[in-house]
Amino acid sequence: MKKNASLSVLMAALLGIAPLSLASQHEVSGQENGKTTSREVRREVTDAAEAIKNYSADKRDEAAKKAKASLDALDVRIAAMEARIDKNWDKMDAAAREQARSTLDALRKQRVQVAEWYGGLKNSTADAWERMKTGFSDSYKSLRHTWEKADRQYGGEDKK
Repeated sequence: MKKNASLSVLMAALLGIAPLSLASQHEVSGQENGKTTSREVRREVTDAAEAIKNYSADKRDEAAKKAKASLDALDVRIAAMEARIDKNWDKMDAAAREQARSTLDALRKQRVQVAEWYGGLKNSTADAWERMKTGFSDSYKSLRHTWEKADRQYGGEDKK
């Protein structure tokens, strides 16, 4: 049990570090070509989550790669949202600040839960595969739903 908790914390930390550099790379490339919209990221993330449900245990590594790519894309968007909120912080009243803080806290909490399931998915045995796959998918859907709701509220200039 202690090993799983340590693994979960480590996975959450590792998955939390990469998005910051990816966010800056994505923001620059998005400014250059203007092609990646929130709608496109939502579609890609949804497609990846649906595809993962169809993988069998013998395709675990492929499913884990797809899950990681999907999480990275969502992490970039969450980091960009956080940057927009930070940029507008001084313009927000106390209630809006509290709402933004609460929204970001919910995203972070759900992101950690998804990281835990991702670790299980990536390292699962064939016997545990279906449970890990379902757990990951359910936690990921919850995170995606929270992000979509936040994106409607804090989406910013890239909405089309």
